[in-house]
Amino acid sequence: KNLNLLRRDGRLVYIAFLGGAKAKDVKLGQIMMKRLTITGSTMRARNTVEKAEIAQGLKEHVTPLWAKGECLPMIYQTFKFDQIQDAHAAMDTGEHIGKIVVEII
Repeated sequence: KNLNLLRRDGRLVYIAFLGGAKAKDVKLGQIMMKRLTITGSTMRARNTVEKAEIAQGLKEHVTPLWAKGECLPMIYQTFKFDQIQDAHAAMDTGEHIGKIVVEII
């Protein structure tokens, strides 16, 4: 699904995955014809200095965008706290795009 959404010379960055660490039915021809770049990263393999540099970069470059409302998360669905089981069930399907929010106040 993600590959189909990309335009020519598009880039797909994986930071985390909920559906497992293996991709099924990846069409290598599509990647080559569109000249796609697929990359990924994780914080687990990084040391404390690298993590601090990433945090500082977010603070400098992303936080101002949040403050201006220019870089907001995509909200899939919002649940009340008493619907926490429904929120978990929605997350377990892995079919959501965006964040699942639980209101606790």
